Amino acid sequence: MDRKDFVKKIAKILDDKKAENISALDVRGLTSLADYFVIASAGSETHARALADYVEEEIKKQTGELPHHVEGKEYNRWLVLDYGDVIVHVMLPEVRDYYGIDWLWADAKKVD
Repeated sequence: MDRKDFVKKIAKILDDKKAENISALDVRGLTSLADYFVIASAGSETHARALADYVEEEIKKQTGELPHHVEGKEYNRWLVLDYGDVIVHVMLPEVRDYYGIDWLWADAKKVD
């Protein structure tokens, strides 16, 4: 599967579970961490955990791919699923605002 399609699939999965303010970003040339980021806000810690778990389950079901690493499940305020060249961030709005995530990646191209 093309990685851009993979990113779109993740964004759709998040949207299906009522994630808010979903951004799919092409960060190639801006960081060596990954090629794409998918950033989404959750309404609560419980919602954040459910979103991350659902992405992990659905991606495994649909593509067979598992994240290389998952961070944040102990607090559920900012969860990160690392798929190598695609990193998924699920966070509470106040955490997203505090760290200025959207401002940090304002130069990234949006994935349509």
